[in-house]
Amino acid sequence: MAKLECSRATANRAIRTLRDDLGAPLEYDRDLNGYRYAGTAVYELPGLWLNPSELMALIASEHLLAEVEPGVLAPIIEPLRERLARLLERRQLGAGELLKRIRIFQTEARPVNTDGFRRIAEALGSRRQLHVLYHGRERDKTTERTVSPQRLVYYRDNWYLDAWCHESKGLRTFSLDRLHPIELLDESARECDAAELDAHFKSGYGIFAGPAKQTAVVRFTSEQARWVADELWHPDQQGKTLPDGGYELRVPYADPRELIMQIMKYGPDAETLEPVELRREVAERLKRMDELYAEFSDRLMD
Repeated sequence: MAKLECSRATANRAIRTLRDDLGAPLEYDRDLNGYRYAGTAVYELPGLWLNPSELMALIASEHLLAEVEPGVLAPIIEPLRERLARLLERRQLGAGELLKRIRIFQTEARPVNTDGFRRIAEALGSRRQLHVLYHGRERDKTTERTVSPQRLVYYRDNWYLDAWCHESKGLRTFSLDRLHPIELLDESARECDAAELDAHFKSGYGIFAGPAKQTAVVRFTSEQARWVADELWHPDQQGKTLPDGGYELRVPYADPRELIMQIMKYGPDAETLEPVELRREVAERLKRMDELYAEFSDRLMD
């Protein structure tokens, strides 16, 4: 009462609230003629309070994000990271040792401009449009676009932006490393329903998304079956083990390009069965590859 400068009624009300509503382990001590915390466990008020495991998970997650895209969220996350580190240090949980033992190796990652990434993140958070120049690799052409960003996607070690393109009047995916410059506009972004986004971007194979039009059937040898059977190529894939120990995988797709690259990395251990057009395309690429190495093979024979 003296500390809080309150009446006895207010003090009693605070005790009841702590004990009955907030679950504080309070008990009456006759010898002290007052209330105290029971037992030795530390009690904390409800809120954003984390136990040791949650603290470790949070700081590890921040470390992983920093490794994936260095510097992007550093100004925002750094104060929180320092507080978490101090908490872990006080509790003698060795967060620094944990972080030293987490390694991330990225393959085929393309660098993304940090300032551009932040503008895209700000546009997503504030739901505003972006004006960009986009240089597409396929047509080797730069186009001017106004887009309403919907989602950031981290796929196979690279960042992509799912957005509504106001020029083409449809949903499109843009590789972040091909966007430059990026201007944040004042106009509100167009909102797209989550179900619409999922239907458009998740039904096709990989980043070449779109409504799935066909299903690829690929047969793997028994040597590769033990690995492929545990791989996720597509959320809606189907697979089965064959009598000879091989594995048959069925993958829905919209655009075959990335799927072909995935199949070809298995070389002679993967055979494309269906559809006929996909089998023909894989065979054609293998033929061109064979022609590239034919001269080298001839020299070895000589």
